[in-house]
Amino acid sequence: MPDLLVVAALSEAVENASAVRPLGSRGSRGAVAESDPAELTPTATAVLAAIPAWWRAQAAAAGLTGRWLDIETALQADPPVDVPNDPPLGDSWGSLTPEQVGAAYVEALSSATRARHGRHYTPPELASHLWGLARTSLDLPPQKQVLPGLVRDPACGAGALLLPALREHLHASFGVDPALTLAGLPNVIQGVDTDPAAVWVANVVLAAEMLPTLARVPEKLRKPLPSLARVGDGLAAPNQQARVVLMNPPYGRVRLSPSERDRYAHVLYGHANMYGLFMAAAVASLDSAGVLAALVPTSFTSGRYFSKLRTYLGREAGMSAVTFVEDRSGVFTSVLQETCLATFERRRRKKTRISSLGSAETTIASVKTQRTGEPWVLPRRSDDAPVAAAASAMTESLASLGWRASTGPLVWNRRSADLHPNWGPSRSHVIWAADLDGGVLHRDAARDSMRYMALTAPSDLKVMVLDEPAVLVQRTTAPEQSRRLVAALLDDEALKVRHGRVTVENHVNVLRPTAADPVLTNEAMTRLLATRALDRVVRCISGSVALSAYELESIPLPDRDVVAKWNDLEGDALEAAVAAAYRPKGS
Repeated sequence: MPDLLVVAALSEAVENASAVRPLGSRGSRGAVAESDPAELTPTATAVLAAIPAWWRAQAAAAGLTGRWLDIETALQADPPVDVPNDPPLGDSWGSLTPEQVGAAYVEALSSATRARHGRHYTPPELASHLWGLARTSLDLPPQKQVLPGLVRDPACGAGALLLPALREHLHASFGVDPALTLAGLPNVIQGVDTDPAAVWVANVVLAAEMLPTLARVPEKLRKPLPSLARVGDGLAAPNQQARVVLMNPPYGRVRLSPSERDRYAHVLYGHANMYGLFMAAAVASLDSAGVLAALVPTSFTSGRYFSKLRTYLGREAGMSAVTFVEDRSGVFTSVLQETCLATFERRRRKKTRISSLGSAETTIASVKTQRTGEPWVLPRRSDDAPVAAAASAMTESLASLGWRASTGPLVWNRRSADLHPNWGPSRSHVIWAADLDGGVLHRDAARDSMRYMALTAPSDLKVMVLDEPAVLVQRTTAPEQSRRLVAALLDDEALKVRHGRVTVENHVNVLRPTAADPVLTNEAMTRLLATRALDRVVRCISGSVALSAYELESIPLPDRDVVAKWNDLEGDALEAAVAAAYRPKGS
């Protein structure tokens, strides 16, 4: 291994580990059974080669000498590649934290490998916060405590999530025989991952935390430090139930074998997402007082494909706390998909504590724990808590009051050859999301080069064409937009000037009544969707920039007779009436 490569790899690792990093895309659309070791880049191999020198520095700092400076004799874990006995590194490498060592390995992998396997390290701030949430769910007192049972991470990577729990346990065990403390660690800390290199790094950084405890063991009684992580399938049923499962699992759509689909049938609706499988498996692995603490996207709280998972979680382990990770926190940048830290408890908690985490943690509200498969209404701001409380108590929705939402069928890059700037008798006027900006249907000049679609496929007239009035709603809004609910009316006049038919692209939802005499007219529905109160409700359902057709249909509404009165209201009168409807009773 070239000396300069080792030095350069660690230099980059130190810089990356302390820099703001994006969350990025995790997981893949491959089959679950396709999990295999990550492909090591030369830089990743260099990082692994440098770890023995880092270990030597940590062991020496703990006052150890001799064979305890050699990682291969001090630790019951073999490296995945040949590592040099004495890589030529300066003393400065000893200053790396265990988190930086783990991050160095992950950052050295190729972007393709990280995306395919979900190899993205968890920042120390979030790892510590997640453990803090788990402690609260366990009702542990403020002072450090020995772990009350097994703490497992089924997708441990380089071990970042296990470090805070291990540190607390070792600190609280200081008065116990150190040899017994070390021998008992496999009973309270366990990591699992499919990548042998990541597992070795996890074992190294976790063992480095044990070095001060090992130094207190008399020399003649010292034994090699135990490995706490192993190579394996984190979705497999474990031999031992856990008191706590900590995880930042991979995510992404995956293919399931028939047997896997049968196993997860109770939490699947349509396609499977990897992180949903991990959540279900984690809950199943908890003991009767167990806690799941997970860093996951918030899509499980509202998406259609997670409806059965929500029902399962509500029945087996209600969500006791959720902390929304704000983009401005500086932890994750350019994240369009909202992320949260959430805890789930086997105990029947009646309330869910809600907070947000940016530069500091902000308490938002405490709401009734939701246990149904319907989208969970969770306020992202404290002033939205009353709106969320009122909406959660409503039993009607757009769907129950006779409205159906669908996503525009045009995926433009699949039909780019059929898009033209000029109209023709066999073409259809395309409506883009930008045409709805401001809540009024117009013609965005930036899209005029692809304004008309040629209807060339036999099914186009049936699938791609809309020739009746509807309410159009942006499915994706820009982060800087003041509203998440942006709607515009497509009425008979708008259709007429567009030659009687339009094609809606897939960043727009189409909302149409399913009854001949709907509770609200199209015009009244458009006005309702433009109210500030309903926009606040939507923000409690989806904190991301996307609003799916399913989420749109699921917007909670008051009773039918209340909604019917809104037909005759507009402007300030409508705003006031809708705001009053989403005010909790008695307030």
